[in-house]
Amino acid sequence: MSIEPNPMQNIMLIGVGNEFRHDDAVGLLILRKLRNQLPETIPTIEASGEGTTLIELWQTSDTVYLFDAVSSGSEIATIHRIDVHMQSIPSQFFHYSSHAFGVAEAVELARSLNQLPNKLILYGVEGSNFAIGIGLSEAVEQAIETAIQQVLSELEINHA
Repeated sequence: MSIEPNPMQNIMLIGVGNEFRHDDAVGLLILRKLRNQLPETIPTIEASGEGTTLIELWQTSDTVYLFDAVSSGSEIATIHRIDVHMQSIPSQFFHYSSHAFGVAEAVELARSLNQLPNKLILYGVEGSNFAIGIGLSEAVEQAIETAIQQVLSELEINHA
């Protein structure tokens, strides 16, 4: 008798951000809300976005979904989905980050070292306010549910 591998077993979700810099918190909030709708077997991790930590985190998983705020000049609350094996991350996406070595740099270094997970999907929500303070812009707040529904659909998890 063979046991079928659990496709959810090697998935990890990472929320990136700083909840004290307004829209920068969106990746953390997406992850926190997703947590309640996912099987307990899927690890969910909150991270600051420091690049070497991210590379270390995703080494244990075949599939990684990473959520973060982006600042690319697109319309506020635009949800960007990037499969890093299909395209590189536009360099301007994370230019507001306080990390000199952040998400984009971590992805590109891991790519050059052949240390990307088999599947790495970035969900970036276009933010507008990254100043010190608490609370998301109204449009960014509204984008959270859309991002969650997209991820649940992609993971084929039944949701209400």
